[in-house]
Amino acid sequence: MRQNAHPSPDHHPSSRPFGPHPPVALALVLLGLGTFLLVLAPMLEWYVAPRAAVNPIDIDTTAVYSGNGAYFDAAEVQTLHDKRITVTQRVRGDVADSERSGRAVWDVTTTVDTDKSLPAADPHDALLFSPHRWVTDRRTNKPVHCCQENPYFAGDAYLKFPFDVQKHAYRWWDSSLGAPITLDYRGTKKIQGYTGYRFTGTVAPTKVGTRMVPGGIVDQPERSQVLAEEWYSNHGIELVVDQRTGRVLYAQVGPRRTLRAPEAKNDAVLLLDAEKLAFTTATQKFAVKQAKKESGQLRMVGETLPLGAGVLGFVLAATGGVLVVRGRRDPGSSGTSPSPLTM
Repeated sequence: MRQNAHPSPDHHPSSRPFGPHPPVALALVLLGLGTFLLVLAPMLEWYVAPRAAVNPIDIDTTAVYSGNGAYFDAAEVQTLHDKRITVTQRVRGDVADSERSGRAVWDVTTTVDTDKSLPAADPHDALLFSPHRWVTDRRTNKPVHCCQENPYFAGDAYLKFPFDVQKHAYRWWDSSLGAPITLDYRGTKKIQGYTGYRFTGTVAPTKVGTRMVPGGIVDQPERSQVLAEEWYSNHGIELVVDQRTGRVLYAQVGPRRTLRAPEAKNDAVLLLDAEKLAFTTATQKFAVKQAKKESGQLRMVGETLPLGAGVLGFVLAATGGVLVVRGRRDPGSSGTSPSPLTM
């Protein structure tokens, strides 16, 4: 005779779980987290990284060049040779104007000093003193003409190169010339053990202005005052820059300034001449230290984190997917297996 089926004493309907079996729940968590990381990886590379590569607005740095050369001593009314010359360039960001305009507004002062003027507290006592205001697009480094910029400048690179420097020529703004010059890519060079891209160029003698001087200075003693022509050239410019950030790691220049009588073909007075004025060791070390720090931050946001998120996301999503499929195929995991029948 057929007997009624009774539930097994080891399996009571009330003992079934009210949710997915724990392995299935874990699988869903892994799948969701993996999917999130896979979405995050390209966002870090394509959205976050480009917005992290911007020119700072709170910059406050000083670069010092040093070397030997000749300069015109106004007190002695003659050119002195083989003297130490120091160039100091300070860059300070105008935070208020930068935030207001959305640009990088930098105030730049450049002084050229001799040993006589270097201890002076007033930069106007320097051999040469040049105040400028440069405004650039924070992402592209291109010039922006606003915020009382001075001078109106052009080119691709100024105090720094654009981010992600390429192996081709760039147009570098030469403040002494008042125009951009072409710097050609010349391979790589190590500065304080750190490798950067090297660019070089020269400047042919060019008239850059006029100034009123006593006629005797420019070989015209019969005239009390002469509107002399000021000429500028550069023996050679060498810049080594960090590829990722565009920061200048090393700079070397060879400025030459002279005076000529009006329409004259030859120089009459040598105002400044130095074949090599280069970053001091302290300036090089500071530039390399900052480049390592900034480059590392950009590498982490643009490469390390996206790659890590992508790989980990793939592993977690794949693992979660496999566990979900296995959980669906395993009848024991659903808690709905039929109770055995007794005869």
